[in-house]
Amino acid sequence: MEDKICCGIQKYPHLFAPLRIGSVRLKNRILSAPTSPAMVDTQGHFTPGMIAYLGEKAEGGASVVTYGESIVHSATGKSHNIQLQLDSDGVKQGLAEASRAIHNGGAIANIQLSHGGKYGGLVSVAGTRGKDHPAYGPCDEVTPQGIVHAMPVEMIEEIIASYGKAAKLVQDCGFDMLEVHAAHGWLFSQFLSPVMNRRNDEFGGNAENRARFLLRTLDEVRRAVGPRFPIEIRLSGDDLADNGMTMEQCIEVAQMVEDKVDLINVSCGNHEDPAMFCRTHPSSFYPHGVNVYLAAEVKKHVKKPVSCVGSLNDPAQMEEILASGQADCVELGRALLADPQLPSKTFAGRAEEITPCIRCYECFGETIKTETIRCTVNPVMGQERAAAGGVRPAAVRKKVLVAGGGPGGMEAAVTAAQRGHEVTIVEKSSRLGGNLHPAGAAYFKQDITQLREVMEERVRKAGVKVVTDTEVTPEFVKAADADVLIVAIGSHELKPPIKGIDLPNVVMAVDAELHPEKLGHRVAIMGGGLVGSEAAVSFCHEGHEVTVIEMKPEAAAEVNPFYRGGLLAELDRSAQVLVSTKVLEIVPEGVRVEADGKESLVSADMVVCALGFRAPYAEVDALCAEAGESVIIGDCKNVGQIGGAISDGYYAALRI
Repeated sequence: MEDKICCGIQKYPHLFAPLRIGSVRLKNRILSAPTSPAMVDTQGHFTPGMIAYLGEKAEGGASVVTYGESIVHSATGKSHNIQLQLDSDGVKQGLAEASRAIHNGGAIANIQLSHGGKYGGLVSVAGTRGKDHPAYGPCDEVTPQGIVHAMPVEMIEEIIASYGKAAKLVQDCGFDMLEVHAAHGWLFSQFLSPVMNRRNDEFGGNAENRARFLLRTLDEVRRAVGPRFPIEIRLSGDDLADNGMTMEQCIEVAQMVEDKVDLINVSCGNHEDPAMFCRTHPSSFYPHGVNVYLAAEVKKHVKKPVSCVGSLNDPAQMEEILASGQADCVELGRALLADPQLPSKTFAGRAEEITPCIRCYECFGETIKTETIRCTVNPVMGQERAAAGGVRPAAVRKKVLVAGGGPGGMEAAVTAAQRGHEVTIVEKSSRLGGNLHPAGAAYFKQDITQLREVMEERVRKAGVKVVTDTEVTPEFVKAADADVLIVAIGSHELKPPIKGIDLPNVVMAVDAELHPEKLGHRVAIMGGGLVGSEAAVSFCHEGHEVTVIEMKPEAAAEVNPFYRGGLLAELDRSAQVLVSTKVLEIVPEGVRVEADGKESLVSADMVVCALGFRAPYAEVDALCAEAGESVIIGDCKNVGQIGGAISDGYYAALRI
């Protein structure tokens, strides 16, 4: 029985090998990377939701759970709107409760100490509010966001002391280790850069002087916590930017700090460059593990353990990274939001059940929008307290009919079946998945294909009865005589009354994504939203010449800003984008358009209509009219994205 329960150890021996770092022993090599959702109150203290979020990660089996970007010097260092402030009166209680929650879940409690440098006074990507205090960086600087002042030596000394105070504070509050953030364009990254740091005092000039601020800070932290308390540092392996450090310079810094730290976490990039943000936190346009080579290179030049990051999601890939000596640990960020149980599932030999992160940046976007967190594929994320206890058995077993086999319908069916209901899911097409099929068709959307496959397998294992090639009509609902009807029939593509829309050279976006062989060499896409923009990138990759026609002044204007930065960079490389342009008519030669009062022809062999979707309210109402109890979920309630459908399905099933 033990071999069966722990069979992941045999399959992933390096991943589940323990590791001693200072005074702590890691039970495995899977660390929860620093994340810092904005579930912090206006005084800079943890909320109960934040504590529950950290506790759930620990319960999922990670050896270490790390809270990210805790500010040590609030007067100058807050880079985001709301952040944990380690120098705020009253912060201790939440810190102590957080460390206990992590310990209770079986993990080591870690916390990242940070300072935004000049972004403590400038509006940053995650700090959209105006700043009412000066910005301090390595040097005097004029930026598009405002003026930056050279940080006085007296302020440097004060910030060094604040790191020591913060380190002692988190140690006293029960944290087992800490991490000093020296990457991603924040304070130490700015001082380390030979381009940004042009000082001529002891903190500027050669590499040793530019590193002096960081080195003295690490010494102060060590003095505060003692010789055996583990200190991790996050460094860049390459800033990948003209104003940053090269790989060789980053390696030199790693060698400078090696005797002062116990673990070196290697990342890259700069948060304040939208395109680079999508490399620091790799988007779906990059392969999983794209940044691991940086850790591997640093590891060749140091003796202390090195951890890597970079949208790692597959235990087999993680095992190979460790087995080949590229890193000593893997740190997972978004993967543990999508599925906090990833380590436990891997340990139990159930890696195929892991919910994959689809790299949509919903987690980042929600933090800006509502100062909470949510995940497209994990409906519990950000609602851990309400979901405590998991899926409970239903008081009364009911007969449930789910109309529609898309992501919302599948999630509802599985959750209802887990609660003990008798569930039938009926799908009009020949297969489950709904719009996950076209959404996962592009070369860079294989994460969505994997999600669909995982969800389909869950439906099978849950014992749900599956009926395909059958449309749920009012007559079907009446004959089924179910106790509860869940309507999840999706939406219809919008086909506006444009002259020529029915010509043979017009294809709807879903059809084009599923059957790209229908496209000629030259493709015109009407609609530059998310669907049209992603389609353009995909079609270009397949060898088509693409033009996108968008009425709004910008393409992908409604798209999550974190994903949008990377998407626009790909779109610019893939297509000619005509914004503020109105479609007048579709003709056999292409599309007649108008921009700035002038008409022109966009020549195309095939025209793709990507002008949005519409909920089928009349069909929904007709189905509900034949059911005693009904609930509407997903796009047929209101057109949205995958996450809304999955969340709707999960919570609808919990209410039955």
